[in-house]
Amino acid sequence: MKIIDISLSISNALTVWPGDPDIHLERINKIEEGRNANVSAISMGVHTGTHIDAPYHFFQDGITIESLALEKMVGETQVIHLPDSCQLVDQKVLSAAGIQPGIRRLLIRTRNSGIWAQNEMAFQTDFIGISPDGAEYLVKNGIQLVGMDYLSVAPYKKSRPTHEVLLSAGVVALEGVNLSGVSAGIYDMVCLPLKLVGSDGAPARVILMTRD
Repeated sequence: MKIIDISLSISNALTVWPGDPDIHLERINKIEEGRNANVSAISMGVHTGTHIDAPYHFFQDGITIESLALEKMVGETQVIHLPDSCQLVDQKVLSAAGIQPGIRRLLIRTRNSGIWAQNEMAFQTDFIGISPDGAEYLVKNGIQLVGMDYLSVAPYKKSRPTHEVLLSAGVVALEGVNLSGVSAGIYDMVCLPLKLVGSDGAPARVILMTRD
């Protein structure tokens, strides 16, 4: 078995969504300055890096992150690769992508993954996202978690329709996974968002495990 960490590394250099809080990670107690131990502090938005959206992110009466079912975020997962020519993950693209029957967790690798492979930290507005009809296709086919390889499952400035389709159906939206080094195939996934009470989202550490 091989463990593959598909989480983005959180640092002060990591890109954040425009308008979201910047990341501030610093040591506030330092051994070299005579303190008993090193102690760090962090300030950032809950949608930083690899993270989960809760329904409350787009629905005022939606459930918050600590109430999401962990069963949806742990277990068999398929990674699919879409060609670099793909500009939008719509129903037509997904129906031809080879999603295996019975799959409930799906990670979608697009040309977005090249952004992370190149360590590009400037925010990209032309990233690939899922269209509303693509989201409806996923819901219809029983997907319980979908992950995209940039900071939103939806295209830039078209966030609400796709999120509304997914979140209203109870589909977990996993955003900001780094699939640049991941082959297409079936894995076991563990995705654990921080248990932040009353929050609309939370950063997550996400790993894939091969079945060799």
